[in-house]
Amino acid sequence: MSDEPFLIEDMNVWETRMFSVNYPEHSKNRQALLEAIEKIRLKQDEAIASYVAPTAKHALYESSLDLLDQPDAALSDLKEFLEDLLTTVAYAVNENFWPEDAQAQASIVESWFHVTENGGYHDTHSHPNCSWCGIYYLQAGESDIQQRNGVNRFYDPRHGADQYLDAGTAYLNAAGTWDFAPQEGQIVIFPSYLKHAAMPYFGAQARIVMAFNSQVNFLDN
Repeated sequence: MSDEPFLIEDMNVWETRMFSVNYPEHSKNRQALLEAIEKIRLKQDEAIASYVAPTAKHALYESSLDLLDQPDAALSDLKEFLEDLLTTVAYAVNENFWPEDAQAQASIVESWFHVTENGGYHDTHSHPNCSWCGIYYLQAGESDIQQRNGVNRFYDPRHGADQYLDAGTAYLNAAGTWDFAPQEGQIVIFPSYLKHAAMPYFGAQARIVMAFNSQVNFLDN
């Protein structure tokens, strides 16, 4: 073998980026957000007001897809924070791929709540017609990561990555799934293509989350 030095380039391709942050106004706005959600829920004629994939959902209430556009101060404050957050995430991920000096803005195009009761779940799915999505855990209820109760499960997008396993594939995490424990006040941001599910939830207190889809567009200079 040659004694000449050589360089091995580490190329991280097809990675999946996710982000989490605690909503700084959670303690202040939590009750107002819960009241706004309950007010909307009581006016719904259907459990799944969005009419999207109702057979994939069980024992939960889902609003129409304009939740953060409702005339409510706490909802408006949350939307403003989330759009700034999504813009920051988009910049962090795409900075090296955008034209020089480009400016962009994230806009939430769909938003809704899930009020999940005892035994409720949302089957595996992804979110079309958007680039970045998120979940805000408003009320965790009795969710428990150890029991896998009410967790959000994300699925490895690298299909076939675990078709052969040996010492050289340990870095792949052969489980194929990643479970996220609901923590009140936490916001999780993830790319729209990433399949995920809300695993069955069991508890006397409802599990309440708010979810959203966004699109990111360049601003005219």
